Amino acid sequence: MLSLLNTFRIIAFLEGISYILLLFIAVPIKYFGNDPQYVKLLGMPHGILFIGYIILAVILGSKLKWKTKTLLFILSASVIPFGTFYVDKVYLKQVS
Repeated sequence: MLSLLNTFRIIAFLEGISYILLLFIAVPIKYFGNDPQYVKLLGMPHGILFIGYIILAVILGSKLKWKTKTLLFILSASVIPFGTFYVDKVYLKQVS
């Protein structure tokens, strides 16, 4: 179970980084610099990390018997900038 938790923490970190890069660097370059290259470059890895985050959160939530409200909050954090970092600090460090 510790291995699953560590894997989830790594995926959450990478998903958070990819989301920030996409949202605050790639998208402004696309619209203000008229260059969609960075969105195309970061979009697929972010999408894969996002799906991995969701799947691992559901699996981990089931194993740790998270309340539905907690699981929904953790899932919602993936669409809020810096949300996955908050989840790691508040929810995941308590478990490890």
